[in-house]
Amino acid sequence: MIPSNKNTFSRRSFLKSSALASGGMIIGFNLFNACKSDVKPSIDLSQLNYNDFNAFIKISPEGKVTIFSPNPEIGQGVKTSMPMIIAEELEVAWDDVLVVQAPLDTKNYNRQVAGGSQSIRHGWTALRQTGATAKQMLVNAAAAKWGVDASKCSVKNGVITNAKGETLGYGDVVSDAAVLEVPEEVSLKDPKDFTIIGQGKGNVDIDKIITGKPLFGLDYKVEGMLYAAVLRPPAFGQVLDTYDASVAKSLPGVVDVITIGKKVREFQEAGKGNWTMQISSSDKVVVIAKTTWDAFKGKNAIKATWKTDTPLESTEKHDDILLGLLNGKNFSTRRQDGDVKKAFANADKVIERIYESPFLPHNTLEPMNFFANVTDEKVELVGPVQTPEAAHSVVAELLGRDIENVHLDMTRMGGGFGRRLYGDFVFEAAEISDAVRKPIKMVSSREDDMTTGVYRPAIKYKIAASIKDGKLTGYHLKEAAVNSNMYGLIPNFFPAGAIENYQVDTANYQSNITTGAWRAPYTNFLASAEQSFFDEIAEELGVDRVQLHMDLLDNVKKNPEPNIEYNPERLQNVLKLAVEKSNWGKTEAGVYQGLSVYYCHNTHVAEVADITMENGLPIVKKVTCAIDCGIVVNPLGAINQAKGGILDGIGHAMYSDFEFKDGIPQSNNFNSYQLIRMGQTPKVDIHFIESDIDPTGLGEPTLPPVGAAIANAIYKATGKRLTKQPYMGNLNVEEKVLG
Repeated sequence: MIPSNKNTFSRRSFLKSSALASGGMIIGFNLFNACKSDVKPSIDLSQLNYNDFNAFIKISPEGKVTIFSPNPEIGQGVKTSMPMIIAEELEVAWDDVLVVQAPLDTKNYNRQVAGGSQSIRHGWTALRQTGATAKQMLVNAAAAKWGVDASKCSVKNGVITNAKGETLGYGDVVSDAAVLEVPEEVSLKDPKDFTIIGQGKGNVDIDKIITGKPLFGLDYKVEGMLYAAVLRPPAFGQVLDTYDASVAKSLPGVVDVITIGKKVREFQEAGKGNWTMQISSSDKVVVIAKTTWDAFKGKNAIKATWKTDTPLESTEKHDDILLGLLNGKNFSTRRQDGDVKKAFANADKVIERIYESPFLPHNTLEPMNFFANVTDEKVELVGPVQTPEAAHSVVAELLGRDIENVHLDMTRMGGGFGRRLYGDFVFEAAEISDAVRKPIKMVSSREDDMTTGVYRPAIKYKIAASIKDGKLTGYHLKEAAVNSNMYGLIPNFFPAGAIENYQVDTANYQSNITTGAWRAPYTNFLASAEQSFFDEIAEELGVDRVQLHMDLLDNVKKNPEPNIEYNPERLQNVLKLAVEKSNWGKTEAGVYQGLSVYYCHNTHVAEVADITMENGLPIVKKVTCAIDCGIVVNPLGAINQAKGGILDGIGHAMYSDFEFKDGIPQSNNFNSYQLIRMGQTPKVDIHFIESDIDPTGLGEPTLPPVGAAIANAIYKATGKRLTKQPYMGNLNVEEKVLG
């Protein structure tokens, strides 16, 4: 029977949902084969003939279902988890579902974006409504055939049963159901009745990934396609002056050498485009060839001269500028509670620290690439991008085309981390194909990616706290960043609302180095700074580190603050779980622990790092992580996401550094830029709070806390407070303390 419960939604709310629009239903799935080589599916789902249910659902006569997954897949697992949500409410067996990546479709889908750890959070209700609405329409069609009341029918695994025990499969009624009116209201399942959500399901693309089947942008090919390599300015602040392509043109496989940049430059000068246009306005030399290798060789043979257009900046200068901003008076106040100045003036003691982080490249495994085929009739775009709608609209405007004649298909991405939010590589591909009127794929090398890309901005924090009569009375956070500052909600994260006198100020320096979102923007280092500082506050107060956080969160519970983003009780719960699971304070001799608790991307996380000292250097042995992200849709995928975030955070906090000299990046590949190595990865234990609350983000929230957990453990081991990342490069650097 279709259950009737409190989770009932009107047709109007369904149509206005954040993930789907126009009354449409998304649906997509893929049979995940077992890893055993002799196990084969009884039916090859991809070879069945499917009948359209509507624009988004297809059902075969055999009752198998195709579900289109709408959002970009960057490794965060939405191509598996979003269809799981639909299948749950549709009441079909997971093994009967084929997942297909949906194209960009602005008429039927909203927020086809991979960013901010928001795909599941924004899609949760709409995806459930999609499945439940489709199920109800199928039941209604079966009931009409039988001449019975639909409420007397039940569904299991895509089979509808009436009170007499008669059955009809979804495939038997799909054509009839497709023409029925969309129900005004549908009932959603109680979470306790979930049979797919909450069960670990393997990545729907895993077989193709491990066998090398075409999935990613770099895999995409069409007949007659050429490859393009782009020579960009070697330094930020430089533009193309002259070039000699004679040698390049003589090389085997090279088809042509052209320049691009004028269209983008005039576009930007006219104030067109959107926030994804982090792209140099310089002319660029493009080598077009038959293979990527031919194109790369041709690019290396170009003899170019460059002229300075804007000042050539260096890390040393940035350090001085940011420190000057922290010591200055030109700030924007983002939040102000109480009177920080008064609290500091009346304090018995004020403690203060500066925390410093470098620029960082994104270093996705798959370098930037995109396919474009521009003809008089249409523009075809295919490739890996986190913001397909934004890229789509910019290309249409850039080329002066009607947007309905520009088509964009998404491929799976070999990593994003925020880099593919910016569509510079899409716009370059479109401009190149428009110039030569041939299908081309622009492909960047690793060196291109690392030296001409969008970076995490260098940021410094100055944090001060006032202590009076053994109590924390004031807290003042100042941020100095390159190009931009923390976005609006972050000042309302912990410890906002927990301290009577609390203030957040920001200042920035505008640089010609392109910067943008990097996994967990701003919080990726802010959490390290603040949670390291709270460890120091606890020591100064002579109180237990765990108890300090519990007491501060109790303050919020006693005096509810409407303008905070986190839930104090949920933050306390993850803290208690992490303490319990990590055996906090009870480790064997030689093991030092550090604690960190943080909220971001709507998710509450606590982490404990265990380190040992070997040959005078810290070794991260284990990280215990407790997470409250609401309902966990796919536990297997969730664990992978959580571990990935932690390992990424460890690697960048411990080892990764990136500097500029005269506008030139000083690292261009992994021989000079260190990511975490396999041998440096610790054991990671993940624990989720059981919950029936709607899901929140998970792709980013486990990264920010780990830096402070490590720093606090290193302090216990060495007595040294680490305030500058990467830690391994600054273990012997004198601490900077402002007077």
